[in-house]
Amino acid sequence: MSLPVPPTPPATAAEGRIPAGQAPVYDRIGVGYSSVRRPDHRWAAQIEASLGNALTVLNLGAGTGAYEPAGRRLVAVEPSLRMRAQRGPQAAPCVVASAERLPFDDQSFDAVMAVLTVHHWSDLEAGIAELQRVARRFSIVTYDMEVQKDFWFTRDYVPEIAEAECSRVPSIERLTKLLGPCEVTEMPVWHDFTDGFMTAFWRRPEAYLDPATRRACSAFALTDERAVTRGVERLRADLASGDWHRRYADLSTRDHIDAGFRLLTGASAYTARPEASA
Repeated sequence: MSLPVPPTPPATAAEGRIPAGQAPVYDRIGVGYSSVRRPDHRWAAQIEASLGNALTVLNLGAGTGAYEPAGRRLVAVEPSLRMRAQRGPQAAPCVVASAERLPFDDQSFDAVMAVLTVHHWSDLEAGIAELQRVARRFSIVTYDMEVQKDFWFTRDYVPEIAEAECSRVPSIERLTKLLGPCEVTEMPVWHDFTDGFMTAFWRRPEAYLDPATRRACSAFALTDERAVTRGVERLRADLASGDWHRRYADLSTRDHIDAGFRLLTGASAYTARPEASA
């Protein structure tokens, strides 16, 4: 069986494939992404297990190719040139497109995976409708800001991150309403987590002082730079004085935390359009 890979469409928003403004955001936050955002093997196993026996898989918002499982017929969709340039030689073939307008026929794939991408979509409802149209099952990794806004760095150093994130990250309630019946599973973040998103360094606070680490995370990139700088300098001072270690001493005894990450899985609630089924 051949993969449903269409010719690569134009990469510019002007051509109508990528919503205006979406690709530049990805290009800005993608600087040095692959050196910081290395897939964690525990998440990789959880995501792959969620795909079940799916043979053909679409990776939506695929980025550099993290969490793409081996041994399956896989196609990636990624709008950002900078992110595509960091995909390795073993990564799946990649199509330039957006979640809101996928260039695939109805039910082309056994499953679709979307890892930490839905909060970047310009039209969530259109993206959810499209992923259900092209695939029979879905595995979506997202995060719950009701949990994550209480993360120590956000709460105590840069509360502006929570303000920015809450305005763009869809709630679990909204996602499940759009998706229909689905299972919601916690995805823990371990103390030695290798995928360097914002909460990954919950027990390694010195990492937040590194500009390269912050640059690879959209939560930092899309928050007011002055607020981030103020918070980072306060953290730097607290680390130097020992205040941070005294205040958060309990973290040193913990192996993992619930940072709000959730895996949403289920069967696509797709009904073919009359003209498509005729």
